[in-house]
Amino acid sequence: MASARVRSHKASLLYDQLWKQTKAYGDEQYRKLNAHQDALYEQGVDYYERRAQIKAQKAIIDADLEQRWQRVWRAYSKSSKESEKQKRYAHEQCDLLRALEDLAATERTMYELDNRKDQVMTVLKLALVNLVMWTRDHYFPDPYAHATWARLAPFFQLAGMVTSSRHIVSVELRPFNDRQYNGDLSILCQRVNEKQPRLPDGRLLQFSVRSLSRPILHGQKQLVA
Repeated sequence: MASARVRSHKASLLYDQLWKQTKAYGDEQYRKLNAHQDALYEQGVDYYERRAQIKAQKAIIDADLEQRWQRVWRAYSKSSKESEKQKRYAHEQCDLLRALEDLAATERTMYELDNRKDQVMTVLKLALVNLVMWTRDHYFPDPYAHATWARLAPFFQLAGMVTSSRHIVSVELRPFNDRQYNGDLSILCQRVNEKQPRLPDGRLLQFSVRSLSRPILHGQKQLVA
């Protein structure tokens, strides 16, 4: 995030500098063109000849300025991209901190004479949070872009069946009792399968959702007598 902030600042300064230079250059060129037009008039050059000369010179100036402004807009685009990166990294950092707070709130106090186990657990929990956030960013639907562990947990806690063969490991997940969640789960499985992730032993990892034998109630509304 700090590096993105520095790059964004530099790109913004470059854009501002190029914009001012190009604007000043264009104004100067058009002032010279107007002065030349006045000079031609004073010299008594015919109107149509005068117009033709000015039109030709203006076309050259416009083409030159078009290239210069293209460079300005490229600098602006780079500045915007770096600024968006900085914002995204800031959001990810906040998500990670919230996830760690969620873990801390549910964590049981451990009393060990040797705290090396605690340190290992902390490292593993942090690694798990990073894995969850990475999975969210790469595979989950867009509405989950800033979801915390509390919202993502139901997906990671789904039961299912794992079958493996020589080349493929298939994971069939049990669906939710919620239509919206099942739609998001289907998109999640589709995105995973499109990326074709592989296990360390080289086998292809595939996900699917088990077919339902009964309809899903939207929102799981219950009638109370």
